[in-house]
Amino acid sequence: MSVSEPNGRSNEAEERPSQPSRRDFLKGVGAAGAGLMAGSIGVDPAIAHPRRRRPPRGNGGYHHHYKRPPGVPENSTDFGRMFPNMKPFAEANDKVRAALTEVGKPGGILDANDNLAAGGKALILDPTVNGNPTDSDPYGSNPDNPTMTAGTTFIGQFTDHDVTFDQTSLLGVPQDPLTSRNTRTPALDLDSVFGGGPGVRPDLYVGNDDGTVGPRMKIGQVGQKGVFHEDLPRGKEGDRYPAVIADPRNDENLMLSGLHCAHILFYNRVLDELDEHNLKMFPCHNGDLRHRNTAFLLARQVTQWHYQWLLVNEHLPQICGQAVVDDVLKHGNRCYSPPAGDGYMPIEFSAAAYRFGHSMVRPSYRANFSSGTGDSSNPAKAPFFGVVFDPKLGSALGDRDDLLGGYPAPRRYIGWQTFFDFGDGQVKPNKKIDAKVSKVLFDLPLPTIAPHTETAPLVLAQRNLLRQLTWNLPSGQDVAKAMRVEPLGKADLAEIAGVYKPFGTSTPLWYYILAEGKARANGLTLGPVGARIVAETLIGLLRADPSSYLSAQSRFKPFLGSDMKMGSTPNTQVTGSRDYTRAHFLYYAGVVQPGVYR
Repeated sequence: MSVSEPNGRSNEAEERPSQPSRRDFLKGVGAAGAGLMAGSIGVDPAIAHPRRRRPPRGNGGYHHHYKRPPGVPENSTDFGRMFPNMKPFAEANDKVRAALTEVGKPGGILDANDNLAAGGKALILDPTVNGNPTDSDPYGSNPDNPTMTAGTTFIGQFTDHDVTFDQTSLLGVPQDPLTSRNTRTPALDLDSVFGGGPGVRPDLYVGNDDGTVGPRMKIGQVGQKGVFHEDLPRGKEGDRYPAVIADPRNDENLMLSGLHCAHILFYNRVLDELDEHNLKMFPCHNGDLRHRNTAFLLARQVTQWHYQWLLVNEHLPQICGQAVVDDVLKHGNRCYSPPAGDGYMPIEFSAAAYRFGHSMVRPSYRANFSSGTGDSSNPAKAPFFGVVFDPKLGSALGDRDDLLGGYPAPRRYIGWQTFFDFGDGQVKPNKKIDAKVSKVLFDLPLPTIAPHTETAPLVLAQRNLLRQLTWNLPSGQDVAKAMRVEPLGKADLAEIAGVYKPFGTSTPLWYYILAEGKARANGLTLGPVGARIVAETLIGLLRADPSSYLSAQSRFKPFLGSDMKMGSTPNTQVTGSRDYTRAHFLYYAGVVQPGVYR
């Protein structure tokens, strides 16, 4: 194990060959070379020619010839730290590892103990088993959150897969994030969908008669007897049909694969309609749209900006609260200030704060309304209810009764009115943000554990807790003090202190953020520590990216799908933007039609 230097880097890092950041690489090839690379690998011109760097807020000004502040990696392809000078919450020894494992065990304090035997439908609709408040339990064992929809959970997971992917660390074994590779680009650029473009991932794009590929992306389908719905494009390996996508994690469950399909279809429709819209506001507009690469760059940027705007105006207000989002937008970041044009992924976000979404997962969902029997105006025609994961089903091929991804079958697609509000009374909520996790996540199927290098334990809570040791993360209390937030009291942390007393005063950051959500926001949003980390990271990544809407055209408003007519009974408790929502995005993508239930 390496010894950390004061700047947060290990001695071993000095021996590691330096790899250029995106900024350094483009500087080296020069303007002409950058333009060629932009055409060949799908880099936006705005990235290939970044604006002059300005001193970032919060960390103090510096340029490439100055020493980087502590916590900022040499390469943006590596992880970094938001709080580089804080001590770890605990020593990485067998006693602490055992305590973390005990905190996260099945049947332990984090287990919501949902009655999975009741079945997918009852877990949503039956008040005796759905975890909502009762006369004897005024909070509930796993209560619904009326301010978010069921889709909020999967937007969070989809976004996570866009910006962070750790394929090297070992659970509970300390590792320096500043010398650890993040295999997703730390930018909200949908590289998990586009894969860097046709020049990098030609297998994701449709072939042309002249032997080239793109810009249209491949899409698959499932169905029978004339009834078909979208599916991820898939290959064939023996009896398996793995998805052909840039990030295999987006096939973990039906909801994620459905979102991935929707982004492909949104982009493909933008390609079809490039001549029908005024797109001069987009930096990628300059160029001959008859050129396939120019069309790719523009259609991709249009898709990215709609996605980014929804994150800032719908998703972040729902999970962080509008006041925190407004403060970060108006006054800037306090804790996370990446170099302009060279954002990096802070480990406090990826390994702790943004894993709060695991507490929002329902044990079951209504995946669709027709089970492959044909679309209709009747939402009760033949609904497909299923638990998220059912370990009893094993790895059986073909159709299955749970919602595990990777098993194409005629009924395995999404009816989006369950997941987002279309004003028709069909939307369902997700679960509150608190220190309870649905039972289905305490026995994970092997296909959901990426990158398949360390497949034990199969309990998600234990994996999250051990990661706090992997990255030597600080305690929630220390982060709260650094933010000048009153730390949680003993009563708020009594359960974890009851398992291991030191955790009551030096709490693993992931657990602390969950407990804070309940204590400070009644589970409706993140508390002040979690909200600040999440909002500053995602907004900070957008600000660091000169091609994002927030950097290039902050007044941008999404418009594709804005002609959708909402139903007459919108859920007024749902927060975030209501003028343009994820429902409008999905409508433009062609995967949902208001009043029609698939």
